[in-house]
Amino acid sequence: MIVRNLEEARQTERLVTAENGNWDSTRMVLANDGGNFSFHITRIFEGTETHIHYKHHYESVYCIEGEGEVETLADGKIWPIKPGDIYILDKHDEHLLRAHKTMHLACVFTPPLTGNEVHREDGSYASGDK
Repeated sequence: MIVRNLEEARQTERLVTAENGNWDSTRMVLANDGGNFSFHITRIFEGTETHIHYKHHYESVYCIEGEGEVETLADGKIWPIKPGDIYILDKHDEHLLRAHKTMHLACVFTPPLTGNEVHREDGSYASGDK
């Protein structure tokens, strides 16, 4: 069994912060934990917009706190996001995530992340082209 505490994990290398300061993500479960998913608690900071495009991962995102919106770039559709909402990137959707109030999100990735990935300009991961 694995038991972790969010605040304790934030004091370790499991806390990853975006270079541009838009977000941080605490990687609670990673690939080396042996599961078929990774689980993250991510904060998207108020007033920011982040371009994301996971080309090799599926992601489900559940909003715990805050308010914002997600826009799919293929069709320009915008969905408001508030506590209790989930959005699922089931088609590797290229999107923009905007926070009107700092958003606290629970995110599940499959395949699991290693924890060292960083976003490239196109919103994808640089590590292993994921």
